[in-house]
Amino acid sequence: MEGKDEPVLGLRANARQFALLVLINGFVGAMVGMERTILPRLAEEEFGIALRTAIFSFIIAFGIVKALANYFAGRWANRMGRKRLLILGWLFGLPVPLLLMWAPSWGWVVVANVLLGVNQGLAWSTTVVMKIDLVGEKRRGLAMGFNEFAGYLAVALMAFVTGWVAAEWGVRPWPFVLGLGVALLGL
Repeated sequence: MEGKDEPVLGLRANARQFALLVLINGFVGAMVGMERTILPRLAEEEFGIALRTAIFSFIIAFGIVKALANYFAGRWANRMGRKRLLILGWLFGLPVPLLLMWAPSWGWVVVANVLLGVNQGLAWSTTVVMKIDLVGEKRRGLAMGFNEFAGYLAVALMAFVTGWVAAEWGVRPWPFVLGLGVALLGL
């Protein structure tokens, strides 16, 4: 027998919250997409860095930090609360476009990717946990599917859009202005 205070699980019962979390995860994915077509060109044209070196440095920094943030997101979700953890993830993501927009050296780009790794690890993982909370354990595969679809679709769309913007108006600042808008919407 369910008590009055028991939450109602299911996609239909929580469609609005679920859709909002799907949208938020789309914003999380768009943050990665923002830089995927831009950073190799930025490395070569503005910093004179060989493409292989540039890709290696920012991807390694991002990957290591994201893995650690994923781990801590799982540990902190119950302690801090999901919403607070999601906001914390977005606070780490907010300066990323600004750092990339104004980076005077490649080191700034690497630092931006460290922050982006924290953003991705905390925000992406937290949206997964929150969706599973809404639909229940039996529907967690569905929740994950929506999460991954929205996130990676946004990566692809934002990579396309920022690549086009960079081709039309230059590598900086306009592609990163779009990223700043995404970060503000996500927060």
